[in-house]
Amino acid sequence: MTAETQLPQATGSCCSPSGSCHDSADAGQSGVTTVYQVTGMTCGHCEGAVSEEVSAIEGVTSVKAVASTGQVTVVSQGPLDDEAVRAAVDEAGYELTGRA
Repeated sequence: MTAETQLPQATGSCCSPSGSCHDSADAGQSGVTTVYQVTGMTCGHCEGAVSEEVSAIEGVTSVKAVASTGQVTVVSQGPLDDEAVRAAVDEAGYELTGRA
Protein backbone atom coordinates (compact mmCIF):
# COMPACT_ATOMS: atom_id res chain seq x y z
CA MET A 1 0.00 0.00 0.00
CA THR A 2 1.36 3.45 -0.90
CA ALA A 3 0.80 6.63 1.02
CA GLU A 4 -0.83 9.39 -0.96
CA THR A 5 -0.16 13.01 -0.14
CA GLN A 6 -3.02 15.44 -0.56
CA LEU A 7 -1.91 18.92 -1.54
CA PRO A 8 -4.20 21.87 -0.97
CA GLN A 9 -5.88 23.10 -4.12
CA ALA A 10 -4.50 26.42 -5.27
CA THR A 11 -6.81 29.29 -6.01
CA GLY A 12 -5.85 32.34 -8.00
CA SER A 13 -2.52 32.44 -9.77
CA CYS A 14 0.76 30.71 -9.12
CA CYS A 15 1.96 33.89 -7.42
CA SER A 16 -0.39 33.88 -4.45
CA PRO A 17 -3.73 32.45 -3.33
CA SER A 18 -5.40 35.81 -3.90
CA GLY A 19 -4.27 35.90 -7.53
CA SER A 20 -2.00 38.86 -6.93
CA CYS A 21 1.59 38.85 -8.12
CA HIS A 22 2.57 41.28 -5.37
CA ASP A 23 4.14 40.35 -2.08
CA SER A 24 1.78 40.27 0.85
CA ALA A 25 3.86 43.06 2.41
CA ASP A 26 2.49 45.38 -0.28
CA ALA A 27 -1.10 44.47 0.54
CA GLY A 28 -1.31 46.56 3.71
CA GLN A 29 0.78 49.42 2.42
CA SER A 30 -0.84 52.80 2.62
CA GLY A 31 0.29 56.25 1.66
CA VAL A 32 0.19 58.63 -1.25
CA THR A 33 0.53 57.05 -4.70
CA THR A 34 1.80 59.24 -7.53
CA VAL A 35 2.50 58.13 -11.11
CA TYR A 36 5.15 60.00 -13.07
CA GLN A 37 6.02 59.87 -16.78
CA VAL A 38 9.72 59.36 -17.52
CA THR A 39 11.38 59.31 -20.95
CA GLY A 40 14.47 57.38 -21.94
CA MET A 41 13.92 54.10 -20.04
CA THR A 42 14.31 51.11 -22.37
CA CYS A 43 15.13 48.08 -20.19
CA GLY A 44 15.28 46.56 -16.74
CA HIS A 45 18.57 48.29 -16.00
CA CYS A 46 16.88 51.63 -16.67
CA GLU A 47 14.00 50.69 -14.37
CA GLY A 48 16.46 49.77 -11.62
CA ALA A 49 18.45 52.99 -11.96
CA VAL A 50 15.33 55.15 -11.72
CA SER A 51 13.88 53.09 -8.86
CA GLU A 52 17.12 53.29 -6.88
CA GLU A 53 17.39 57.07 -7.15
CA VAL A 54 13.71 57.76 -6.43
CA SER A 55 13.74 55.31 -3.50
CA ALA A 56 16.40 57.48 -1.85
CA ILE A 57 13.95 60.39 -1.48
CA GLU A 58 12.87 60.77 2.14
CA GLY A 59 9.39 59.38 2.73
CA VAL A 60 9.32 57.08 -0.32
CA THR A 61 8.18 53.58 0.63
CA SER A 62 7.83 51.94 -2.78
CA VAL A 63 8.85 52.57 -6.41
CA LYS A 64 7.87 50.65 -9.52
CA ALA A 65 9.33 51.78 -12.85
CA VAL A 66 8.08 50.25 -16.11
CA ALA A 67 10.26 50.93 -19.15
CA SER A 68 7.64 49.88 -21.70
CA THR A 69 5.20 52.58 -20.56
CA GLY A 70 7.66 55.07 -19.13
CA GLN A 71 5.61 55.20 -15.96
CA VAL A 72 7.10 55.31 -12.48
CA THR A 73 4.65 54.65 -9.64
CA VAL A 74 5.80 56.03 -6.30
CA VAL A 75 4.20 55.35 -2.93
CA SER A 76 5.23 57.74 -0.20
CA GLN A 77 4.28 58.60 3.36
CA GLY A 78 3.06 62.00 2.18
CA PRO A 79 3.00 64.18 -0.92
CA LEU A 80 6.39 64.47 -2.62
CA ASP A 81 8.06 67.56 -4.01
CA ASP A 82 7.95 67.03 -7.78
CA GLU A 83 11.31 68.82 -8.10
CA ALA A 84 12.92 66.26 -5.76
CA VAL A 85 11.55 63.47 -7.96
CA ARG A 86 12.74 65.31 -11.08
CA ALA A 87 16.24 65.65 -9.59
CA ALA A 88 16.35 61.94 -8.68
CA VAL A 89 15.23 60.88 -12.18
CA ASP A 90 17.79 63.29 -13.68
CA GLU A 91 20.52 61.80 -11.47
CA ALA A 92 19.61 58.37 -12.86
CA GLY A 93 20.10 59.77 -16.38
CA TYR A 94 16.49 60.09 -17.53
CA GLU A 95 13.91 62.86 -17.91
CA LEU A 96 10.78 63.36 -15.84
CA THR A 97 8.19 64.85 -18.18
CA GLY A 98 5.45 65.22 -15.56
CA ARG A 99 2.74 63.28 -13.82
CA ALA A 100 1.03 60.56 -15.79
